[in-house]
Amino acid sequence: MTFQQTLETQIKTAVEKLYGAKLESVELQPTRKDFEGDITAVVFPMLRVVKGNPAQIGEAIGNYLVENVEEVEKFNVVQGFLNIVLSDAYYLNFFNSVEDFSSFGKVPQGSEAMMVEYSSPNTNKPLHLGHVRNVLLGYSVAEIEKAAGKKVYKTQIINDRGIHICKSMLAWERFGNGETPDSTNLKGDKLVGNYYVKFDKEYKKQIAALIEEGKTEEEAKVQAPIINEAQEMLRKWEAGDEETVALWNKMNGWVYKGFEKTYKSIGVDFDFYYYESDTYLLGKDIIDEGIKKDVFFMKDDGSVWCDLTEDGLDEKLVLRSDGTAVYMTQDIGTAVQRVKDHPDVGGMIYTVGNEQDYHFKVLFLILKKLGYSWAKNLFHLSYGMVDLPSGKMKSREGTVVDADDLIAQMTDTARTISEELGKIDSFSKEEKEQLYRMIGLGALKYYILKVDPKKRILFNPEESVDFQGNTGPFIQYTYARIQSILRKATSASLSDHVILDPLRDRSLSGAEMTLHPKEKELIKIIQQYPETIQLAAENYSPALIANYTYDLVKEFNSFYQNVPILATDNETEKAFRVKLSAAVAEVIKSAFKLLGIEVPERM
Repeated sequence: MTFQQTLETQIKTAVEKLYGAKLESVELQPTRKDFEGDITAVVFPMLRVVKGNPAQIGEAIGNYLVENVEEVEKFNVVQGFLNIVLSDAYYLNFFNSVEDFSSFGKVPQGSEAMMVEYSSPNTNKPLHLGHVRNVLLGYSVAEIEKAAGKKVYKTQIINDRGIHICKSMLAWERFGNGETPDSTNLKGDKLVGNYYVKFDKEYKKQIAALIEEGKTEEEAKVQAPIINEAQEMLRKWEAGDEETVALWNKMNGWVYKGFEKTYKSIGVDFDFYYYESDTYLLGKDIIDEGIKKDVFFMKDDGSVWCDLTEDGLDEKLVLRSDGTAVYMTQDIGTAVQRVKDHPDVGGMIYTVGNEQDYHFKVLFLILKKLGYSWAKNLFHLSYGMVDLPSGKMKSREGTVVDADDLIAQMTDTARTISEELGKIDSFSKEEKEQLYRMIGLGALKYYILKVDPKKRILFNPEESVDFQGNTGPFIQYTYARIQSILRKATSASLSDHVILDPLRDRSLSGAEMTLHPKEKELIKIIQQYPETIQLAAENYSPALIANYTYDLVKEFNSFYQNVPILATDNETEKAFRVKLSAAVAEVIKSAFKLLGIEVPERM
């Protein structure tokens, strides 16, 4: 039983003893900063069963708690809010009860798995800034779900077929002169992406020429020879034409190698891959079953639909009249296939942009109607687009911000700012480069993940690499500052049991001491970490972890500026403050790991 649960029980007992009434629940919340207290019990909801003045009721309950609950030291009542002050002993006992702050808040994994899908790129271009938000969100949510006790499989479905890849293939065949990633010294995804842009330029030229000949724009778009050739190439691929399939395999192979380099550079990974070329025919057998169950119906032209009008949606096409699948068909089939492949999967999280909100609403509803038990545990991790100060990105026009270029730019920005600060002169060249990369990536990831996923982001690279404010580098710098304190504690020959492992030795736990208010505040925030992990998992929101970490770091910096750590003459205080600082560092490192961000030992 947590202390909060104990307090709820004691307040219910107080109301029963004092007023002969039974409370069904007790509303507790953190005490507002402008009042003294740690936990506040809201008296107003109690007035449903207890008649009287809320301030007097609060006083009576407060007195009962002081007399009967060891951890409650005192209280005050402000307009029907009972602000409860907990004893220093309560906070010290909590702090000393944690054996390992590096794993604090994490729950052992259960047997049921959750599958998290993210990235899912097209194979006609490199990953760009929009993919970066997707990848960072999906990876972080997977890590948070694991910390909250879920078994997690990370997956993606690669969109490796369709007209888009045929456009790149055709342009390479026509204009490429046999060039390869090796011959051009380009990553394969960049090379293929260049030909996607090349196709679009040629297509626009042909449209313009046809318009000059008197065609309408719509006619020109349909009649342009290059688009017809791309469609013919797609037909050949679907028919299994040997030469077309060989070219498709070669160019996709280039792209996959490029993607892997980018994923490694960003610091994300996957457990399983699915390919649209394998899944695009899935789902047709499920449609047949759904017709038998009256989930779907067939129209006169032979097309199959799902009527969702009673659910406030519309009729949804699931199979064309010629028997070919639509995206909904293959998404149904892929979801079912994933559970067949991994029978322990009890739910899935799809990390996909908010332009697909309606699609997933329909998909989840259809899967529920088909009777799959796991369909109730499907979630669309919908996120807003990422814009730049220069405007919206467009793949076809080649105006996207390439993910690799972005990472390089972030590293360069971190290099410039770090060199201006001039605090790393003693670092070797390798150490400096590693640090620049760590700061640059940390800045990028934190800037994106601190924002609620549903909100659109205007990404400003320079603003993200700032050593002040709610940024990744500010938090990384605080972690490095704590490591410096711990190194100084060692060199100052503080008693060995504190120096060597200040977090894991409990020999100081029995010491009588009074907490400084700043120490108490720090412990209070540390105490909230397990609950924050669970809330972030329930809401699929890395932003909750990011902003919790910022609050912890702000509080530590306030503690650092107001309370002497190594400068105090009291050895017990010194030892405790070193332990407390080390605990803060462990929680920062743990929280940042959930965001996929590394922390430097020195900065």
